[in-house]
Amino acid sequence: MQKKKKRRRSFRHLNQFDRDRIEALLSAGCKQKEIAAILNLSKGTVSREISRHKPKNGRYESSLAQHKAGVKRLKSKYRGMKIEGDFQLRNRIIKELEKHRSPDEIAGRMKKERQEPRVGANSIYKWLYSARGQAYCRYLCSRKYRKKKQKHPVKREMIPNRISLKNRPILGNHGEGDLFVSPIKSKTQRSGAIICIPDTKLLSGLMIDNKKPATMAGAVKTIIDDISIDDLTLDNGIENKLHEEFGLATYFADPHSPWQKPHVENGIGLLRRWFIPKKTDLETVSEEEFQKYLHILNGKYRKSLGYMSAYEISMEYGIIQKIPEIDSGEISREKVAFRGGI
Repeated sequence: MQKKKKRRRSFRHLNQFDRDRIEALLSAGCKQKEIAAILNLSKGTVSREISRHKPKNGRYESSLAQHKAGVKRLKSKYRGMKIEGDFQLRNRIIKELEKHRSPDEIAGRMKKERQEPRVGANSIYKWLYSARGQAYCRYLCSRKYRKKKQKHPVKREMIPNRISLKNRPILGNHGEGDLFVSPIKSKTQRSGAIICIPDTKLLSGLMIDNKKPATMAGAVKTIIDDISIDDLTLDNGIENKLHEEFGLATYFADPHSPWQKPHVENGIGLLRRWFIPKKTDLETVSEEEFQKYLHILNGKYRKSLGYMSAYEISMEYGIIQKIPEIDSGEISREKVAFRGGI
C-alpha cells in the first residue's frame, strides 16, 4: 500500500496587521498555541516571531518587529548574489569582459554552451551596477554605470544621378556603405569608409585622408576586393558622387533616411561606443588601430547570429575566403578616452 504524500503547508510572510494582532492577543493573555489557531498559523511561526523580535524588556512590540523583519529581508538578498556566490562563474564573466565581450554576448554564449550555473545578461548588468561589480564597468563599451541615451545620426545631403533603393533586387549578397567622420571643430577631412554585410554583420573598412569622391571610389574598390557582394546601398553624401566607378551596382537610400541602411549605422555605432567615441579627431587613429577595432567587432558573438561571430557566418556564406590574422592585443582605454571620448 502506497503512503500518501504529506501535503505541504502553505506559507506566507507576516505583515504589520498580523503582528498587531499578535501583540494584542499577547496583551490579552493568550498563549502562543491559541494565537496560532486564531491567526491560522503554525505554532512554530508564532514562537519564532516572538523569540526573534522580542526586545530586551521582554515585551513584544509589533512596530519594532515589523522594522526588524523588513531590515532582515532587505539584507537577505542583494544584486549580483548568484555571481558573487560562484567563484568560477564570476571569474569567467570578468575574463570575458576583459576580452571586450558585452554582457549579452557572455550570457548568450553560456546558454549556447549549456554551462551550469549561468546567468542572463540582465543579471550581469545588475551585478556590474552594484557596489560589488562596479570596478568592472570600465570594460563595458560605454564605461558608464547607467544606460546612455542614443543621439540621432547626422543627416546627409542628396547627390545627382542616383538609383533608388526601391529598384534593388531582392536576391543577392547586399552591402551597406557609409562614412564616419571627425567632428567639425577638428577641421580635418580624415574619415573612415565602412561597408557592412547585413546577412552576416561583417564590417570592412579603410581610413581615408579626405572625403573627396575620387578618394571614396578608390577606398570602396580596395574594400570590395576582399569580400564577395553583388551591390551596395549608400546614403546621399557627396562623397558617393562617383558611385559608377565603384565596380558594382549601387543603390541609394531616400534623403535623410538612415534607417534604410540600419546595419552599417549599427556597425558604426558599435565602433563609436567601443573604441572611437564621438568628438574623436580621426587624425589620431592609425590604419593599424582601425583594422584592429574592426577585427575585434567581427569576432564578437552576436545574438542575431545565434551567438556566432561575423567571421564564422561570412566563411559559411562564402563572403570571405579566410579570417584575417590581426593581433587584436590589449587596447588602451586611456588612449581612447584621451581622444575626446566619453
